[in-house]
Amino acid sequence: MTSFGVRLRDAMREHGPLCVGIDPHPSLLRAWGLNEDSLGLAKFADACVQAFAGRVALVKPQVAFFETYGSAGIMVLEETIGALREAGTLVLADAKRGDIGSTMDAYAHAWLGDGPLASDAVTVSPYLGFGSLAPALDLADKNGRGVFVLAATSNPEGAELQRITGPDGRTIAQRMVDDAAAANAGAGFGSVGVVVGATLTDAPDLSALNGPILMPGVGAQGGGADSIRALVPASGLGAVLPNVSREVLKSGPSISALQQRVSELTDEFAFLQR
Repeated sequence: MTSFGVRLRDAMREHGPLCVGIDPHPSLLRAWGLNEDSLGLAKFADACVQAFAGRVALVKPQVAFFETYGSAGIMVLEETIGALREAGTLVLADAKRGDIGSTMDAYAHAWLGDGPLASDAVTVSPYLGFGSLAPALDLADKNGRGVFVLAATSNPEGAELQRITGPDGRTIAQRMVDDAAAANAGAGFGSVGVVVGATLTDAPDLSALNGPILMPGVGAQGGGADSIRALVPASGLGAVLPNVSREVLKSGPSISALQQRVSELTDEFAFLQR
């Protein structure tokens, strides 16, 4: 079975490094002239599938915006994930799950198993301890899927915890990166990625990760090529996935306009392809 890391690397080489989000925020639904209900959600998601499938390395639906509409929203999410994967586009479910024991195992099977929400990868929170992620890491490895671990996020509250320094001199964020690197040991390109905010002033040492680096905060939030270069060593730039959401979605509802913005951003971040 081909690993997620290898499939992602191949997709990045073919389509460029972008990860494009599907974030049906109420303000975007209104801006697109859509109702704030499950029907408007479905129309929004369908336009995104048409615009992004087969054109970008990775698409990241933000699960919370679908959950808002209850079972109808989850049905739209299932259909969106299924349509993208059927088109051969890798899907990262931005669910940020984190728990322990059997509950973490259930989350892992929901997103990395064979059920209706099955995705190519899922975001997870390690702040109940990196070891709590074992069920997701194990199932991802078994099923050829991926996991993106929150490491150094750009929200101000995150720094209060993530920059605490332990007895060994490492910050908690650095320990998360190092644990992810250990999980990738021996792989050609690992399937355990980390999430590092593109708007940070400094980042953990990513040089040993040997896996993908998802960098949200690009575009509308102020991050860009210069901030990525400042945070990631030159040797690791080929592993970076700039995560763009509002910067692309504000071009909708025109599918051609969405595709044009994706093309422009792909060119802007072409320096990451190595």
